[in-house]
Amino acid sequence: MPGPGPAGRPAPPDAPALPDAPEPSAPAAHRPWWRTNRARLGSFAAVPLLGLIAPGLGMAALVAALVLVWRGTAWPRAGKIAATVGAMALLGSVMPEPDDGGKRETAADARPAKPSPFTLPTAFPSRQAPSPSLPPERPLPDLRGKPLDVAYAKASKRGYTVAYHDASDEGKDIMARSLWTVCFQEVGGEPGHRTVDFAAVHTGDPCPPSDGAPMPWPVMPELVWKTWKTARQEVLALGVDEDRVDAEEAYVNDSLPDEGEYDHWRVCRHDPAEGAKVPADERVTLYLSSPDNGCPEPDRGTGGDARLPDRDGDGDPDYRDPYPGDRKRTSNWPDGFPGGSSGGSSGGSSGGGGGWSPCRHTRWC
Repeated sequence: MPGPGPAGRPAPPDAPALPDAPEPSAPAAHRPWWRTNRARLGSFAAVPLLGLIAPGLGMAALVAALVLVWRGTAWPRAGKIAATVGAMALLGSVMPEPDDGGKRETAADARPAKPSPFTLPTAFPSRQAPSPSLPPERPLPDLRGKPLDVAYAKASKRGYTVAYHDASDEGKDIMARSLWTVCFQEVGGEPGHRTVDFAAVHTGDPCPPSDGAPMPWPVMPELVWKTWKTARQEVLALGVDEDRVDAEEAYVNDSLPDEGEYDHWRVCRHDPAEGAKVPADERVTLYLSSPDNGCPEPDRGTGGDARLPDRDGDGDPDYRDPYPGDRKRTSNWPDGFPGGSSGGSSGGSSGGGGGWSPCRHTRWC
């Protein structure tokens, strides 16, 4: 029975004893930092970073992260499992591949291994990608006789490093590949790095007998005293363009008749001379004389300042002058020079002027 309470009041009966209740959890402000969600997420982020430094550090970080997740956390079980798998995948992505020690792969090694429950899953491919194998080499065809730009493109598409140069001993610079033709090609290098060197000449020029040899240009024949028609054909046969063959007078006071009327005239000299090389772009000049006059003396075929006889000094050689004793009248001016003055001698001096003629070297008079 309970005794009397204070002030004579009876004491209340004792309350029944209750079982021990769990202490309320500590408030978040007093929770240790390693048990916060930020610490747990930070431990997951440290797993791949430490794994890149050393595999052992990565494993230690993984163990610490798992302990923080599975002990003392209110996360659901599915969240813990997902966090565990994610942490292991992060570590597996940065783990180095095992070294086979140079062991050659056999058929048994090539079989897929059974998955082990202790093998870390790899969510990402390995950082060490295998080196790509070189494609099989494509042989280079014979490109001699092809334009240099075409040969250059074909060799480049096959992976060759291309070089080119002048095939002759002249050492010209190749400025436009489309204007050159391949004479020789030399393949070199090693597998995986093939090279080719093209030796070329100007399109239309002959190839030298070997790379770096002199050009096999044709040689100028002896053309003196041959007719213009015959000599011109021989020059064209050398490969010279017909527009590059010129006809000139062998005597300084002579003039050629109309084209086609000097086919029977004779060659007294020519440039280039006999025995000189004649490139395809060479200009050839044949100096002609009427067969009635022959070639300048004393050296037949040479010289460039010879004159035909001109007794009246009017510039009209005697063989074509119908008035060899009259300085005022020539083959071009049979009635005398226009505006002639009185006095034979003075008129001849002013009109003939020692050979002056307004129609000289023209076809208008």
